[in-house]
Amino acid sequence: MSAESTFPQLAGPGATGIGSMPGTDAREAAKTVTGSLEALPHLPELPDRGPGADMVGRSLGLLVELFARVEPSGWRFGDHPGRDTRRARSWLGEDLDALEEHTQGWTGPLKIQAVGPWTLAASVELQRGEKALADPGAVRDIAASLAEGLRLHLADLRRRIPGAQLVLQLDEPSLPAVLSARVPTASGWQRLRAVDRQVAEETLRSLIGPLDLPVIVHCCAADVPLPLLRRAGAAGVSLDFALLTERDDDAIGEAVEDGTVLFAGVVPAVGPALSDPAGSVSGVRTLWRRLGLDPGLLARRVVVTPSCGLAGASPAYARLALSHSVTAAQSLADNPE
Repeated sequence: MSAESTFPQLAGPGATGIGSMPGTDAREAAKTVTGSLEALPHLPELPDRGPGADMVGRSLGLLVELFARVEPSGWRFGDHPGRDTRRARSWLGEDLDALEEHTQGWTGPLKIQAVGPWTLAASVELQRGEKALADPGAVRDIAASLAEGLRLHLADLRRRIPGAQLVLQLDEPSLPAVLSARVPTASGWQRLRAVDRQVAEETLRSLIGPLDLPVIVHCCAADVPLPLLRRAGAAGVSLDFALLTERDDDAIGEAVEDGTVLFAGVVPAVGPALSDPAGSVSGVRTLWRRLGLDPGLLARRVVVTPSCGLAGASPAYARLALSHSVTAAQSLADNPE
C-alpha cells in the first residue's frame, strides 16, 4: 500500500499543529485546536502542567508493563507504577475527555502524537542509571510496550470519536543523533554507540506496520533520514523546513513522487508577529521549482505546520500560528505556481 493511499483526503487547507500548546487548560486547548484546524485537528499536549504532561512523560504513560518515575536526572524506569505514571495517565485522560467534548459528530482526519521508540530510549534511564539506548534488549522492550500501549490508546480513541480517521504522529527528534553516535551517556562525558540504520528501520517498521493507520514521523532536527523513514512505512514526514539544505533535495523529491506527505514546519513556533501567510510558504514553492515537481502536487503532498510545538508561545500567538498555517496552506492550493 502506498503512502498516498494510506493518508486521508483533507476536506480543507492542509494545516495542523505539531502537538504541544501553551497553558494548562485542556478544554481551552481542545477548543482552540478544533476551532482553528478544521481539516486536521490534533490532540493537544500541555507540558506546562509539569512532568507527565511533557512529551516524553506522556508517552511513558502509554507503555504497558513498563513504568517510569522522575529523578533529578530526568525520567528513569522503575519496577512499579508510581505517582508520576498515574499523573501522566490522568492528564492524558483529561485531554481525551476535552477532545471528545469538542469533536462530537466529527467525521474526518484527527491526529494524535506519541514519542517514538528511539527518542524514548535516548531520553529515559534504566534503573542502573544508563540511557535505555545503551541496551538493545531494553530498546526492544520499549518498542513492544509502546506498540501495545498505542493499540489500546487508538482503540480508546475510536470508541470516543467513532467518526475520526486517526493519523498517528511519532515524535523522533533524537533519531538523527541516535544514528550518528551523538546521544550522550547518562554521565554526559561520552557518547553512546551509533545504532545500525537497519536496526533502527526494522524497529520502526515493526511498530508502524501492525497499527493499520497512516503514521507521520516528526523530527525537528537536521539530517532527517527520509529514505529510512519511508522504508519503515511512514506515510508522511514532519520537519522544520528551516533546517533543510540542498543536500536533502534528492531524498525529498523521491519521497514526494512516491506519495509521502511532507509536513512542512514553516511557521515560527515562537517569535515575531506573523503577517504574510503566502510568504511563509515561499520556500516550499522554491523547493518545488528546484526539484521540478508538479505544482499540482503541492496541495496534496504538503501540510503546513509550525516549526515545532507551541508550548513556549503565548496563547494568543499559538492561536495566530495555527490560523496562519491554515491561511498559508490555502495559498499553496490557490496559487501553486
